Amino acid sequence: MKKTQMLMSSGFMLCLVALWLATSRTAIEATPGNVKQVAPGVWFREGEIKEKGHCNNIWIEMKDYLIVVDANFPSGAEACLADIKKTSKKPVKYVFDTHHHGDHAYGNPVWTKLGATTLAYVGVAEEMKRYEPAGWQSAAKTRKDVAALNLSTAEPPKQIFKEKQFVLEDSSRRVEFHFFGWAHTRGDGFVYLPKEAILCTGDAVVNGPFNYLGHANSANWPNVIDQAKKLKASTILPGHGTPGGGEVLTGQRQFFVELRKAVGDAVKGGKKLEDLVTKKDDKAAATSVHLSDAVKMWTGDGLPGQVEIVYKEITMNKPHGEIIGGK
Repeated sequence: MKKTQMLMSSGFMLCLVALWLATSRTAIEATPGNVKQVAPGVWFREGEIKEKGHCNNIWIEMKDYLIVVDANFPSGAEACLADIKKTSKKPVKYVFDTHHHGDHAYGNPVWTKLGATTLAYVGVAEEMKRYEPAGWQSAAKTRKDVAALNLSTAEPPKQIFKEKQFVLEDSSRRVEFHFFGWAHTRGDGFVYLPKEAILCTGDAVVNGPFNYLGHANSANWPNVIDQAKKLKASTILPGHGTPGGGEVLTGQRQFFVELRKAVGDAVKGGKKLEDLVTKKDDKAAATSVHLSDAVKMWTGDGLPGQVEIVYKEITMNKPHGEIIGGK
């Protein structure tokens, strides 16, 4: 009888452990469109990048208000707002644009209409001056949410800072906004919560094959990540992809180091662009460049285009953001 009871008890405990593992796994894994609390008063929403082009959003609870990281596209802003209302009754006071791209900043009018102040490093506003209204008008042709705002151009951040660090702080929390240099864009901003050791990276660090180099400086990108690593964050909330730890920073950095070395070695060996990239309909479709399995997470279908951009950067000795210019 005692043996039977012990077996039943053991089986019950195994079931509890299995249930705990299942629920804990659900708690730490984000999925597109879902919200997870990563720390008390800090929420992460993974954007539906494949379905709707949305970036990730984070919102941070202060004593009397909320700070949102990234304005998203207009439809992403609305989706984020709906989820915010499920987690807090406090108003959104600040929305931080990590950079100027549409999936991170075109939702600005949605937030300011509600009374929030959009905030960014000065480089974000400067990038908008370079690439707008062309970017906005192009997006309006393909995105109903952008067209529905009936605006002629993107709305720049209402408040900017020129220092390398800007701080919002009250009795409940300190939030630091950092600029470490030109990586993904000239205006890349990071958000760091020192008490919680949480770093929100925008697209300067992504967790997956989401790197867009159109306005980038790939040579300086690893240097920017090195500066971010000095904060010693234990939780990384990327602009796209799922949250992770320090390995996300390390992997993202190694991807660019390997990419630059592979293309650079090919250039030194006398290779031409056509030797490295095969085009179809005037677009990079395949590449002879191969990267290691260590950066497989960051290597996707966009690699041929990334090789082409880095080839141009190396042979022209300037960042791609300068090569394409801007007004």
